Amino acid sequence: MRNNFKKKIIFIFLFFLISIHSYGNEQFTFNVTEVEIKENGNKFIGLKKGTATSNNGTIIHANTFEYDKNLNILNAKGDVEIIDTLKDYIIYADDVTYFKNEERITSRYNSRAIDNKGSEIHANTFEYDKNLNILNAKGDVEIIDTLKDYIIYADDVTYFKNEERISTIGDTEAIIESKYNFKSKNVTLLRNTMELSSLELTNIKDDKSQFYTLSKFNYLINEEKLRGENIIIVTNYNLPKSDKFYFSNGHFNLKDNSFEAKNTEIKIHKNIFDNIDNDPRIYGVSSSGNDQKTIINKGVFTSCKITEKKTPWCIESDKITHDKEKKQLLYDKATLKIYDIPVLYFPKFFHPDPTVKRQSGFLKPQISNSDNLGVSLNTPYFYAISESKDFTFKPTFFDDDKLSLLNEYRIKTKKSSLDLDFGISLNYQSNLEKKKKNFNHLFANFKHDLGWKSFISSTIESKIEKVNNDTYLKLFDSIIQTPLKPLNNNKLESNLIFRASTTSKDFEGGINIFEDLNKKNSDRYQYVLPYYNFYSDFNLNKIDSGFFNLSSTGNNSLINTNNLQTKIINDINFNSFDFISKNGFSSKYGVYLKNINTVAKNDPIFKSNPQAEIKSLLEIQSKFPLEKRLLNYNDTLTPKISLKISPQNMKDFSETSRNIDINNLFQIKRLGINETFESGRSLTIGADYKRQFMDNSDKYVEFKLGSSFRDKEESNIPKSSTLNRKSSNLFGSLINNYFSQYSTMKYDFAIDNDFKSFESSSLDLGFQFQNFETNFTFIEKNGEMGDSNTIENTTSYEFSDNNFISFNTRRNRKINLTEYYDFIYEYKNDCLTAGIKYKKTYYQDGDLKPREDLMLTLTIIPLTTFEQEIDQSLYRN
Repeated sequence: MRNNFKKKIIFIFLFFLISIHSYGNEQFTFNVTEVEIKENGNKFIGLKKGTATSNNGTIIHANTFEYDKNLNILNAKGDVEIIDTLKDYIIYADDVTYFKNEERITSRYNSRAIDNKGSEIHANTFEYDKNLNILNAKGDVEIIDTLKDYIIYADDVTYFKNEERISTIGDTEAIIESKYNFKSKNVTLLRNTMELSSLELTNIKDDKSQFYTLSKFNYLINEEKLRGENIIIVTNYNLPKSDKFYFSNGHFNLKDNSFEAKNTEIKIHKNIFDNIDNDPRIYGVSSSGNDQKTIINKGVFTSCKITEKKTPWCIESDKITHDKEKKQLLYDKATLKIYDIPVLYFPKFFHPDPTVKRQSGFLKPQISNSDNLGVSLNTPYFYAISESKDFTFKPTFFDDDKLSLLNEYRIKTKKSSLDLDFGISLNYQSNLEKKKKNFNHLFANFKHDLGWKSFISSTIESKIEKVNNDTYLKLFDSIIQTPLKPLNNNKLESNLIFRASTTSKDFEGGINIFEDLNKKNSDRYQYVLPYYNFYSDFNLNKIDSGFFNLSSTGNNSLINTNNLQTKIINDINFNSFDFISKNGFSSKYGVYLKNINTVAKNDPIFKSNPQAEIKSLLEIQSKFPLEKRLLNYNDTLTPKISLKISPQNMKDFSETSRNIDINNLFQIKRLGINETFESGRSLTIGADYKRQFMDNSDKYVEFKLGSSFRDKEESNIPKSSTLNRKSSNLFGSLINNYFSQYSTMKYDFAIDNDFKSFESSSLDLGFQFQNFETNFTFIEKNGEMGDSNTIENTTSYEFSDNNFISFNTRRNRKINLTEYYDFIYEYKNDCLTAGIKYKKTYYQDGDLKPREDLMLTLTIIPLTTFEQEIDQSLYRN
């Protein structure tokens, strides 16, 4: 009986195990650890991990299963893995429902699908139709294809597996080959042909900071070919020097940067011509290009600002070619138009590509006209030899047989720079001579940073200025345009200089050669061989009432052919800090010692045998500032006094020209003579008054007055300063910016000590009302201070932001002669300047003759400048 019972139990257990393994064998086969059977066997629950295998070969691994036999729906939860051996994909999720009758699978939470082509789909939920082989993913969808190297982000993606087509709904981002970032909507990817497209507005950014905007696009991933409509391309996106390209439609090969497009517009960055108001741009009917060239058909180029008005100038051309290797813009059958009026026609025309600063090619040409030189055409050519070297050849052709060949050579390294400007002008013939002349010049500037570690700076510099004709710089002033040209057309300088400085010391030494072109050949040169200047600040720890400084200068100079001077001058100076008394007096003093060592030859001041002198000067200054503050203005009155005592005599500088005014009257070195101190005892007294108005810092009245007194005359002090007298001139100035909001006045004067005559007067009057402005300058010197009398006027009026006139003249009242007239009318905007200039001069200087010019000028920015003289008979008649 017991054996029968045991046999029954074993049979039931075996039957139960067979039932667990084969339950639902019509649709699924389960292999689970634990099982529950509910609802009369219609609901099967598998627990503690297991596997469900569909009758179509789909294998499902999960932690738990729940199968409704009546509905034929299987739900799997926990680390779900679905393997479809027929469709060849795997799905992972936290919760999966398999609608077996519909052959539809849905998933929730952390869904991931992997196919046999190396792509993965991540999402919150999946819905997979096995019959149609379509997978829909929603919520933070990410598609990753490591083999094809792309990633797609969206919120709703459908994968049509039979067609190998992926479609997104809504905002979509695609990163292709880690080079291109697409942001669009409703994107389609054909995986077999690797074609990405959308009919929606799309932005693309590449790894070269190029930004594309298209109304719709199609992109072949393998070929890197893009086509689209209403295209905008921005170079250097969010960076300086960004350009914009507009195309109605086009095809672009991103691999080799070639393209073809229609209805082209190119907007170059605004400051490409160093003018932020410019809007340089090119329009064309169509365009094409590659890395070497860009061609624009039926093109129009201008740099003018975009306004509603007509463009001031443009160049229309059948074809505009941008040669990127030669860095040139070339035009075929080009017409220059000014306000839509054809002005010039060029069968062929080109100018440098403005997108880079250093480029080989022709620079802006210039057409000029003058009485002395006639009509000229300047056509400079720039050649970039290397990154550190370049050369500019500047030939200028004239209407006769004159020719100027000017050249610039530049080299720059990390620590050095060398600039050369040299040239020759051929076949010049003045109105005074029949013989033709050739002129030449050489200007050079060299700098080298020594980089000494113990110094803040340490450099060697050298300059050369040389011409072979005294009037050459004046004659060719408008032709020789270089920063190396001398600032004064009558003075030349060549030198070699060493400089070094620390926080408290400065040293300079070298040689100088000066040439005065107005003097005779024998006396025009001054040689300073060598010279040095040394300066040092130092404070002694035990002295807290002031500070010391030391300076030393020396030079050996030869002037006027045979005048030789050798000087070494050492200065030790002590300057106290200001002492403020209880009564408000502010005082300070200075003690100055000078050691002078000289030897000279044929010199009116210094002796031929060596001399060593010690000179000293004591100066005491005091002032008593008074201030009165009212509601609308502040008044300040500052009486001041300066006592200078120098017990030693000075050399005879009586005939040396020195100008004293109220601005330098109280300075310690007011004579500007380094070789000596002002001898004797002098007391300088003066006062400064100022009324400052509170409503405007530029609105004030200022009056200064001062004079110097001595116990006896000092005959060696320069007479022109009047400080040699017992009582010097009374010096003063008046500045009035108050009496009218439209006018300003500055008056400097020096009254003779007998108060009967003015030895110096300088009056500046300015008047400005709205767009009208005029300034008068009157200068007169008499007596010991000079002999001159001139008046000058400058007047201008702005009709608008673009139109103005100006007039300038100066008259020498001593000889009753007007020196010149200048009249200019000018129209100017950001890209074009046009004007009429009338100039008349009344003096002759060597080859320079008196001039009377009436010129039309036209500057087309940045292309050229044109000047044309109007025939004098037209306006004289």
